[in-house]
Amino acid sequence: MKVLLLNIGFGNVVAADKVVAIVSPGSAPIKRLKEDAKEQGKLIDATYGRKTRAIIVTDSNHVILSAINPETAALRMLGKKTSQNPEDEDADIELQDENIDEQELDSTEVEE
Repeated sequence: MKVLLLNIGFGNVVAADKVVAIVSPGSAPIKRLKEDAKEQGKLIDATYGRKTRAIIVTDSNHVILSAINPETAALRMLGKKTSQNPEDEDADIELQDENIDEQELDSTEVEE
């Protein structure tokens, strides 16, 4: 069985099939969701002290804080390559070559 792993930054990965939502942290309901998860012991902080830019909700009601943008996480989940140029964040391109090196992928399939 293959599991698709989603890179959420700083070498951290999440099983992509367990992700229910990837949202921005700005709204009040999302802030309440984060606080509720913290009280229940289901909050995972993967930001390494950086600003939280995306909140990932899993099917087990765990809430994961990530320092990458929600759009970037969504593109990685879809298997698209993101631009390495910080001035060109909107220039994301789809992976065309199926024989691309595994190091270049933002999400990884692993055998379970």
